[in-house]
Amino acid sequence: MFKNHNDIDVEKEENDNQLKKYAGNFFKVINSTKVETFIILVIILLASLFTVEKCTSHFLIRGMVENELASLQTSTAVMANEFSEYLTIHDAEKDGVYDLLKHYSAMNYMRIRVIDERFVIVLDSYYTEYSRSMINPNVLNSYKNKKNVFEYNKKLNSIEAVVPIINSENATCGVIVTDMSLTKILSYKKSIYNNIYTAIIAVMIVSISLIYLIISVTSKRYKKLYQVIEEVAAGHVDKRLPVKGSTEMKELATHFNTVMDKANSLDESRQEFVSNVSHELKTPITSIKVLADSLNMQEDAPIELYKEFMQDIVEEIDRESKIIDDLLTLVRMDKKAVALNIASINLNELMELVLKRLKPIAEKKNVEILFESFRPVVAEVDEVKFTQVVSNLVENAIKYNNNDGWVHVSLNADYQYFYVRVEDSGIGIPKESQELVFDRFYRVDKARSRETGGTGLGLAIVQNIILMHHGIIKLYSEEGQGTTFTVRIPLNYVNENNHVSIKEDKL
Repeated sequence: MFKNHNDIDVEKEENDNQLKKYAGNFFKVINSTKVETFIILVIILLASLFTVEKCTSHFLIRGMVENELASLQTSTAVMANEFSEYLTIHDAEKDGVYDLLKHYSAMNYMRIRVIDERFVIVLDSYYTEYSRSMINPNVLNSYKNKKNVFEYNKKLNSIEAVVPIINSENATCGVIVTDMSLTKILSYKKSIYNNIYTAIIAVMIVSISLIYLIISVTSKRYKKLYQVIEEVAAGHVDKRLPVKGSTEMKELATHFNTVMDKANSLDESRQEFVSNVSHELKTPITSIKVLADSLNMQEDAPIELYKEFMQDIVEEIDRESKIIDDLLTLVRMDKKAVALNIASINLNELMELVLKRLKPIAEKKNVEILFESFRPVVAEVDEVKFTQVVSNLVENAIKYNNNDGWVHVSLNADYQYFYVRVEDSGIGIPKESQELVFDRFYRVDKARSRETGGTGLGLAIVQNIILMHHGIIKLYSEEGQGTTFTVRIPLNYVNENNHVSIKEDKL
């Protein structure tokens, strides 16, 4: 049975997709943190073991060479001392000292040469250089300065000791030169290296196994975290990470849970906001419709009734307009780049004008507004937006105040910033709500906010405008004792590109 071209193409495509899948999984594993961490730790381990091996072998061989050199030094000094009872080297030879040295050479696998005052070799235990002259720096140095000289020839792997021969009259009559090969040490070296390599291999096997085990255990912990995060991403927003394990794991879990709690809180606030705004938008429209229908149903309604109903309709329209304005302001604030119309403004005059506009609202509750200006202040601000800041803060201070209360507004400045303080004698803000009042859609007293026409957007808008001016806002409040908002903004506006963030220190 033959396959047609279409079947072959489909099969080829399936094979290609399978290969791509395997390749993708392979690279996914290779690029994983687990594999990368394993490779890094193994490289560090190998580098450490290599360093230990080199240092151990170096210092071990060096110690052995130094021991052999010290031993040769002692032996040579003892042999040179055999000549101290004689006046000349030849007298010592006649007394059998040479035979003693030859015997010592054979016993200790070393070469012994005796050189007289003419620098002629009069004894060579290897019988190869007898009667030859031997003049080198070590011999000359030892003979002239009565000094013991020792040398390690790494190239020939041998050690040499040169000791002056002092006769019975304390005069130098020659030198004795001893040489010893370190082939024995080389054989030890090979054995030592084998032991070191065996130990290193054993340590590597154990260490790599432990590294793999530790990484596997750690990766399982992270895998559990990833599973929870994947579940959250899939829509299970009630999932939280367990706060346990290492310090970093606990901090990660704590921060993640905090973010999720805030996100849930924000989502609930938004849902509540949509519900509230729907109600707020619908209520004025319903009222307007009822008022209009009432007028239409009365054929000969008196002019006084028309005026009363039209005034009610205007108030409802104003209420609707306020809600829409807040929503539009919030939408504009959400844009990445919001243009500011910065200009030098006399803040004293501006604030007096804003407070004058708000006095009718204060008079309805018999709330006294006091304005205190410590000095003339001119600053670079967006007049419209800053007006909105002052209006919102003072209007809130009036709305959430007690009847016959007071609002104290002050303006001050130093060489760098200007300060606006709005203090009231109102109902105050509960401690648990003080960190949330600047969140969008949040309202402390939902029933009272609905009565006063609040949407929960005013303070969020205020904070955004202040941040756009590179300023900060703080609040202090106690329930039943009133609230104080303090604003700090630079006198000179700095463009975003040149702006350096201001630390939120205490005002």
